[in-house]
Amino acid sequence: MQNRQEKISQVVVTAGQMHDIEDRIFAAGMPVVALMEKVAGLIARRIQEIPPTHASRSTWGNPKTSLAPFNKKGYVPSNISLKRGYRVGILVGPGHNGADALVVARELYFRGDEVWIYSPFSKLKELTSQHLQYAQSLGIPIYQTIEQLPDSDLLIDGLFGFGLEKNLTDPIVSAINQLNELSVPIYSIDLPSGLHTNTGEVLGTAIRATHTFCLGLWKLAFFQDRALEYFGKAELIDFDIPLADVEAVLKDAPRIKRITPAMALATLPLPRPPVTHKYKEGHLLLICGSRRYAGGAILTGLGARASGVGMLSIAVPESLKSLLVSHLPEALIVGCPETESGAIAHLQLPENTDLSSFNAIACGPGLTRDATPIVQEVIKSDRPLILDADGLNILAQMGAIATLKKRLAVTVLTPHTGEFQRLFPDVADAKNDRVKAVQQAAAQSGAVVLLKGARTAIANPQGGVWIVPESTPALARGGSGDVLTGLLGGLLAQAETKQTLVEDIVATAAWWHSQAGIIAAQERTELGVDAFTLTQYLVKIH
Repeated sequence: MQNRQEKISQVVVTAGQMHDIEDRIFAAGMPVVALMEKVAGLIARRIQEIPPTHASRSTWGNPKTSLAPFNKKGYVPSNISLKRGYRVGILVGPGHNGADALVVARELYFRGDEVWIYSPFSKLKELTSQHLQYAQSLGIPIYQTIEQLPDSDLLIDGLFGFGLEKNLTDPIVSAINQLNELSVPIYSIDLPSGLHTNTGEVLGTAIRATHTFCLGLWKLAFFQDRALEYFGKAELIDFDIPLADVEAVLKDAPRIKRITPAMALATLPLPRPPVTHKYKEGHLLLICGSRRYAGGAILTGLGARASGVGMLSIAVPESLKSLLVSHLPEALIVGCPETESGAIAHLQLPENTDLSSFNAIACGPGLTRDATPIVQEVIKSDRPLILDADGLNILAQMGAIATLKKRLAVTVLTPHTGEFQRLFPDVADAKNDRVKAVQQAAAQSGAVVLLKGARTAIANPQGGVWIVPESTPALARGGSGDVLTGLLGGLLAQAETKQTLVEDIVATAAWWHSQAGIIAAQERTELGVDAFTLTQYLVKIH
């Protein structure tokens, strides 16, 4: 059972794929109404377990103590018992999402909540219409206009589910905007109404949910940066979709996977064999830093240190050598001749050493574009290569796709959105559909592409995608990307000796980096996680 839950939690589907999976379930004999009852029961149970974050004094506690039951974050402490009797508004759309909401309405009504229904549509699907008729027979008030709605402690959004593609129009647009202005939590069923299931595009307007219950399988919109502000806290409601149906629909299509802790931790090079030595645990070469950006070299080195790589060599301008030694005494610091501007002029590796001596190379943080010949040299090497920061900017000047197609070894690119656009100007706009954009970039370049963001996405040339499902704004700090480059480089160097798939290693590094940021932010707030501090939290993950 646990294995099934783990596999289900990794799956991310498009609207079309979800339709096909549901069709298989219904064709096998599962009645639509039975599935609807099951899903709505699960949602109703979760709603009872989640206290509203903004509730009226008439419902919560003694008016004399005002909002005393709440802590400073607006949540109810776990030691306080909350009685039933919420005032719940149910927003009902014309399709089966609306029918789901109506079953939830019935369940909450029978459990003692004061329920009312907002149903602004004159034409409903047959099943939705039947549920509305039954709700009316129970005496649940039904309203057609937004102006009629009474006060509530929370709202359940069942206006539109997955598959919405057309822009919403008035009066529903105006209604949603007014609902968003109310100071009550909104729980959305499957997706906040108004969002495109695949791209996360706002189709006219959209519900800004406090909590979203994604039904069955994760939908792609949950991992598009531009949609995140609409979901609130998102969770999966697993209603036992058979894995066989998921596999039958996805078949040989490129998979989109949500990175889970189990997936990431299983990829780490642990445990080590009892008999080993430093060179068996990977040798990484970092090429980074300049007189102007010395910190980039230090942070990249500290990220690599946290990876556990067996040997770490760092090539920097000669003037930075003593500084790097003071911060990373265990690393081999290679001082290189430098340009007048303080960039590396050319690599000067130790005697009997060349680029083929390393298991992986990471190049770019703090280099400046004066180091163009260095980037050109490492691109010609036969070693697995990570390019970041100025390594990417120099690659863009060289022509990314044409240059990378000549490489025989693995290349990993780690751009943020701006760097991505410079590298791949003819690829779909990453701001509109990150997953499609990163898939196209990887396919055209032959590289593994990691597109940084609130939901970092990684794609391989075959179209497979890995998505980091959570992160923190605390990582929006200068230098945090350098830390990721070092961490990824160290893991890649170890993977090269153990034949682990490159894409899995890249996904694991991105997940590890995000988790470190999350833990650091929990302890220090989002303002207290500078890049150096971040490196100290990397060791707390595994």
